[in-house]
Parts: sequence; structure tokens; C-alpha cells
Amino acid sequence: MAELIFFSGTMDCGKSTLALQMDYNHRARGRGGVRFSCNDRAGGSVISSRLGLQTDAVEVIDTTDFWDEVVRRRTTGLKVDYLICDEAQFYSPEQVEQLARVVDEMGVDVFAFGITSDFRTRLFPGSQRLVELADRVQVLQVEALCWCGRRATHNARTVDGIMVVEGEQVVVGDVAMEAGRVEATPEHIQASEPVVGYETLCRRHYMRRVTAHGANLMASRDQLLPFDVDACLWHGAS
Repeated sequence: MAELIFFSGTMDCGKSTLALQMDYNHRARGRGGVRFSCNDRAGGSVISSRLGLQTDAVEVIDTTDFWDEVVRRRTTGLKVDYLICDEAQFYSPEQVEQLARVVDEMGVDVFAFGITSDFRTRLFPGSQRLVELADRVQVLQVEALCWCGRRATHNARTVDGIMVVEGEQVVVGDVAMEAGRVEATPEHIQASEPVVGYETLCRRHYMRRVTAHGANLMASRDQLLPFDVDACLWHGAS
């Protein structure tokens, strides 16, 4: 029987890599499918993995109707046995309901991949509806790591390397964030625009708003982080 399965996790846990692998496996067994994505880091109409894998996809926009997408293809003779839906957190609740209808009434498997919560730790509307409707919700077993080495559980947004907790829910970052290094593109530099990036953090450092960039700055100044100092000594020193 067809299923609606939601594969969730933080950034860097291999969601897009798994999406591409599942698409390959199903196609190798003669099944026909359609790949969908939305706001991928590599641009429109593509599914890309941080490992360097990339393939074309149908870009999901506000007016996309998954029921119509499947019907249109089937009426032209194309096989549609499954859908790969990457970046599903950006889909609207109504589009998620369309996916559930495709599963129930057309027998099409839907494999959705996405982040559960945003940089404010609040559920994306699309992810919330997927949790409510999915036959199964699977948390990916590949663990993203915080800069401290602990398991990362939260997605943080940074502006010029500083963590922020206010702003629009959907802002696509286009910068490299590696070990606290923030790189602006030439376009950002020329326009003097703020550099937006994302980083995965453990709950401890998310709540304290300590990113890799901030930790590296404090370390370069030979400063101890507050949670590395005995609470009584810290209070006395202040």
C-alpha cells in the first residue's frame, strides 16, 4: 500500500542525500517518479546535497498543486509511482494535504524530506502538517554535530556571524559556514549587504546563542566561556 513518509532532521543530517538515493533505488527497479524541491541552496528546480550530488527537480511554488501534477503526467502516459519531495518544510499545509490525497486516492508513494523547526525553534507549517498526516515520521539517524561536538538539535540563523532569533521564517542563506568562518559573496561585499548563514547547534549552545564564530572569537581573546567557569567564581568575578 502507498504511504506518506516524512523524513525529518536538522540541517547537515543527509536529507537531500537520502532523497537522491531513494530516487535512484526506485528508478533502478523500474518505478516512475517525480522529484520536487523548493528553495534549494543550489538554486531553483534542483535537489542538491552538501556532498556534491545534484539533479534536476520540479520547483514547488505557491500555486503548485500536487494532485494536478500527477494527473497531468498520468494522462499523457507517464508512470508516476512515487514522488520525492525535498525541502518539504517550505510547502504549504494545503500542499501537504494534496500529497496525502495523492497517496490515498492514486496509490502513489510520497517520500517527503525536510527540517521540522525553524531558527526560532518553531514548527514550519508544512512540517507540522506532515507530522499530523504522515503514515510514518522517521528521524534520520545521521547526526549533525554542534561545533562543540555534541549532537546538534537546533537550526540557528546567523547574520554576519551573529546568531539571531527574530526575522522572516524563510530566508535562504547563500554563504559558507564552516567552523565559524563567515564568507561573503562578491555581491554581498559590493552591496554592503549582511551575510545570512545557518548553523546547527546543540540545545545548550542554542539557548546561550553561542555559535562557532562567537566561540572562536572568545577563544582568540583567551576568554573563557561562561559555562566553562564555576558559577560561584563567575558571580564573584562580575
